[in-house]
Amino acid sequence: MIYIKKIFSTVKEESPILYWIVITLLISVIGCIIGLLVDDRTLMGVNVWIKPLKFSISGSIYILTVGYLMTLYPFSKRKKNILNNINSWTLLLEIGIIIYQASRGVQSHYNQSSLFDGLLFAAMGILIGINVLIMVLFIFETIRLKLKTTASVQWAILLGWIIIVIGSWIGGQMISQLSHNVGVADGGAGLPLVNWSTVGGDLRIAHFFGLHGIQIIPLFALWLSKKWNTKSRNQIIAVTIFGLLYATWIGFTFYQAKQGMALIKL
Repeated sequence: MIYIKKIFSTVKEESPILYWIVITLLISVIGCIIGLLVDDRTLMGVNVWIKPLKFSISGSIYILTVGYLMTLYPFSKRKKNILNNINSWTLLLEIGIIIYQASRGVQSHYNQSSLFDGLLFAAMGILIGINVLIMVLFIFETIRLKLKTTASVQWAILLGWIIIVIGSWIGGQMISQLSHNVGVADGGAGLPLVNWSTVGGDLRIAHFFGLHGIQIIPLFALWLSKKWNTKSRNQIIAVTIFGLLYATWIGFTFYQAKQGMALIKL
């Protein structure tokens, strides 16, 4: 809890706009929960507010992560502000579209039922594409620069950026087929909250773990550095092994989904 407070205070000091966008998304989480309680409309078998709830949580975590990681890069104040603004505003707009479409009771992703819905879906794709370009930029900058952290944590951050780009590519696979399920139509039986299909393949699983590698791998490296007092080389090796295992898990869930198999079949 103390570490979370430190992250929030650091981000607020470094980028107030980004901080308040995170707060806005956290408020939207509360709004979506209220929506779940008072609105019984469903879309593809689940409450219309489930999707914006998930994206608001995930988006706030990602924006906060980028805001904090940005403090580790020796960028100029101007460069940090530009990247923080692009990252936070584009994601806020994308999630805003998801919330708006949910309020209408229609799909946000893959929705081409009208010109208006198609334009909104295209806009979401452009906004995400901008963020992917920033992710690629961070890969090169993490290789090129010395970050204000230990070598093992910097290596973990690099692995995290690489994996999140892979996770974004998996998202592109879903867009190309205009669905996230394989072997069965979107919707139907799924796991609670995440709604990952329990009857067919679901690319959202690999996509989810890919997108959150930028939190999980650096957190592992940070935890390891505090618990294991050893040479930097040994910590880098341990982080590499963890990163490879994590990437293997993503590869497995992606392959399984492409074969039309549910991760957990119920």
